[in-house]
Amino acid sequence: MGNPVNRSIKIVVADDHVLVLDGMRQALNALPDIEVVGIATSGRELAAVLGQIRPDVVLVDIEMPDGSGLSVLRSLVDPPPGLVVTMHADDEHRRRALAAGAKGFLSKSTSLPNLAAAIRAVHDGVDLMSSEDVPHILNQYREARFPAGADLLTPRERELLGLIAQGVTRTEDLADELFISQKTVKNHLASIYEKLHVADRAQAAIEAIRLGLTPDR
Repeated sequence: MGNPVNRSIKIVVADDHVLVLDGMRQALNALPDIEVVGIATSGRELAAVLGQIRPDVVLVDIEMPDGSGLSVLRSLVDPPPGLVVTMHADDEHRRRALAAGAKGFLSKSTSLPNLAAAIRAVHDGVDLMSSEDVPHILNQYREARFPAGADLLTPRERELLGLIAQGVTRTEDLADELFISQKTVKNHLASIYEKLHVADRAQAAIEAIRLGLTPDR
């Protein structure tokens, strides 16, 4: 089968307010196409995290202990696309973000749909800092992007995935629930693994939860 491929946008989030950081992590991880793979509460922590992880997008606050998020971005030879999410949404901080190479500048009051849309946009190479109609661009990126293989799943495969997500993982139990043979279950699983690029039932369960699949969908 080989290693599963990355399907979601991997992001690192840096903010020195722990409650804000935890809230952003939970909210973004609940989306099917975005995954928080690292967090930091200071400039030093962010530099350490980015030294170990190469995310698709990094969300940074401006004012943090031990170095701002902007200073960390400037220090990187090949930084990932950076989105500034800050309480200081004034022109001076915006100019600082632009000088640091940030691709977007958002207030912490930004709604989750707009934040997610901005992440998807900069991941696609859009420079929101230089765009004249940011709201129009964000509207184009408001929909979550599911793995291409998810659209290829049959109704029976979706039903099977929904059961796995609920904790029904034994082949014989899946067969009993769906009134099919164990061999048919294994055939469906092989097809699911190939379409979603996962290697086993545990990964399939995680993907099913991220996709919001339930037995009756």
